[in-house]
Order: sequence, then C-alpha cells, then structure tokens
Amino acid sequence: MEILAFGVHAEERPLIERAFRDHHEVRCLDVSLDRDTAPIAAGYEVVSTCVNAELDGRVLEVLVAGGTRMIAQRSTGFDNIDLHVAERLGMTVARVSSYSPYAVAEFAWALALAVNRRIVRAGIRTRDFDFRLGGLMGRDLYGRTAGVLGTGRIGEAFARIAHGFGMRLLGWDIAESRACMELGMKYVHKDRLLAESDLVSLHVPLMPETQHLIDADALKTMRDDAILVNTSPGGLIDTEALVAELREGRFSGVGLDVYEAEAGLFFADRSLEAVEDDTLARLVTFPNVLVTSHQAYYTEDALGQIVDTTVRNVLDYRAGRRSEHVLVAPS
Repeated sequence: MEILAFGVHAEERPLIERAFRDHHEVRCLDVSLDRDTAPIAAGYEVVSTCVNAELDGRVLEVLVAGGTRMIAQRSTGFDNIDLHVAERLGMTVARVSSYSPYAVAEFAWALALAVNRRIVRAGIRTRDFDFRLGGLMGRDLYGRTAGVLGTGRIGEAFARIAHGFGMRLLGWDIAESRACMELGMKYVHKDRLLAESDLVSLHVPLMPETQHLIDADALKTMRDDAILVNTSPGGLIDTEALVAELREGRFSGVGLDVYEAEAGLFFADRSLEAVEDDTLARLVTFPNVLVTSHQAYYTEDALGQIVDTTVRNVLDYRAGRRSEHVLVAPS
C-alpha cells in the first residue's frame, strides 16, 4: 500500500520515508490538503495530513469518493477535521496524542525571553552596526509571577522552567497537577491569574468552550506591562481584540507561534504576495510583538516521535486495532 502525505516539510521528509520504509511506500507532498488539492489523493487508501490541512465536510467527501478510508494526522490538534462527517462517511481518523512537551515549552520560553529582552530588535540593529541601547530595556523575571493556563504535560514543562527562573507560579486548569503544586504553583480563577501575572502562557487545547479564551475582557484584565505567549492553538486568542489593546500601547511583549486564521497562510512562502489578512498584517507591525510560523513542535526529537506514532497509527488501522490515538473509527 502507498500512503500519500500532505504538507511535508523538507526536513521532515527523510524522517517519514525512513519510518515507513519497512512497512509501506509513502509519497510526500509539500502542499497542504485543502479543497484544491484533495483530488490528488484519489486512489490512496491512507492520507497523512498536517495540522493546517483543511478537512471540512466537502474535502472529506472528495477523499472518500477517491478511495481514502483513513486519515493519519501528524499533530495533536484536530480542530481542522470535521469528525462528525468523517464518522458518517465511515472513515478512520487518528492523530498523535502526545510528543515531546519540552519542544513546545522551551519554544514558549524562547518567545517570552525574546520579547522581554527585545532580542529581534537588537539583532536587526547590530546587523546595521547600530549598538545603541535605547528601547531595549527588559525586566528580570526572577521574583515575578508566571501564569500558566493549562497545566498538562506542556504546561508542567513550562512551569518547571519558570520555577528555575525563580518565579511565583499561578495555574488554571480543570484538573490540578500535583507536579505543578510541588513546584509551588497556586491554582486560582482565570481572572485572578490574568490580573496578577507578569507573564501569561497558554497551554490549552482548542474546543468550543476555549475558543477565544483570551477575549477582549480577558485582555483588559491583564496588566498593562504583562507578556503574553501562545504556543497552543491560535483560536484561544481573539486576535482583533488583541490588536485593539496593542494600539492602546498595552503589554510589554506578545509572542505568538500561532494565529487563529493561519490555515492557508502558515507553512508556505507568502513573501511575494499581497497580504490580504489585515489583522495579521497589523499584528506583525507592532514592535513589541513577535510572530513565528507554528514551529514550536519543530525539533528532531518531537518530529521523530510524531512520525513514529503516525506509522503505528497506520499499522494499527491495517491490522484492525484501535489505540488511544484514534479519534473516529467505523463501528
């Protein structure tokens, strides 16, 4: 059987090909799966997708009509897949339930440190041999408060690093983490966490109840000089509301590895195109904002785990087995 993998990055391709070598053939494409590219999958029983694939009902119907029966998504997130339609069509959908939490937690801290100490601005200046310090002042993190929204494996890893910096820890989640409490974390209401935290980092899955978790009211609750970091789904933040607050001169720094309307934008070169997304275009102009291209997971360790799990998901599908990674399977 040959598998068709969409949205494969150049550095990811050898990992995928090597992992499948002893099991199935795999064809890797750098284009993402959407309504325009779905017909390419005709004749492929198994299709592997990336997190920014557009798997709405129409795309799923095109896939099934072409013979696709299984989708192996190479991510933990799956809000891009219409699971109800997939179930109705009798498809199997699997994801990667978890991978290295350190990849994402460490990158969240890279964003936090970069915006706090104005690293990007400093690098641009020194490249032009401008060595002035004006506008580069940051703050010590020691003794300040880190608010962690979501204390699962990634949130815990983020909290451990914060503890290493000597920060006070506040947490918010539906379930309290014993490991985080052992670090001294105190669980509080979301509004209190936002009001008291110097640094707020999001580590929450995107669900209907968490859509725009950080909305206009939440942003107004935050301190004017706070740092906001998001390496979880972009839909957790109301971006238009964030832009409105930034226009008022609020927040010491904002680090975003995600964007709520990133599908069709991220993972592609848009440098020679007119920017049609006015919100994103405005967002990246603020000097205290750093936006990266959904790369927090992009380490050798995490990618290796993602690919290995994807291979196991395909092998389980072929063997009729069902694991914790399966989201939908024919009854």
